[in-house]
Amino acid sequence: MILLPPLPLLLLLAALAAPATAATTYRPDWNRLRGLTRARVETCGGQLNRLKEVKAFVTQDIPFYHNLVMKHLPGADPELVLLGRRYEELERIPLSEMTREEINALVQELGFYRKAAPDAQVPPEYVWAPARPPVETSDHADL
Repeated sequence: MILLPPLPLLLLLAALAAPATAATTYRPDWNRLRGLTRARVETCGGQLNRLKEVKAFVTQDIPFYHNLVMKHLPGADPELVLLGRRYEELERIPLSEMTREEINALVQELGFYRKAAPDAQVPPEYVWAPARPPVETSDHADL
């Protein structure tokens, strides 16, 4: 006869064995991100050395994205900082636990345009990406 541990213990062990990526999934709150126009990745070089996935994204992928830059801040954990039209901070997303593929998927889900090459031109419809251009209003809309 085989004795198994109690069910709650089995559930706890199963939860601990689950992949870490399940807890790092970020879902955008589109109401909060209204007006998103650009972003920057803030990080410290020393932190990147221990985070190979984030380092690969910063060094190899950021140059391909329009309106996404890297900002070096001593001692900072890597974060994606989402900014509005007036450079106001909309949200901060920690990147330390994310894989390179997850970060790329997130940035694309947020609407950032990925160029074919770092120095490639951005098509006119993506110049304002991820935001849409402001709607032009006429002073004479009532005419």
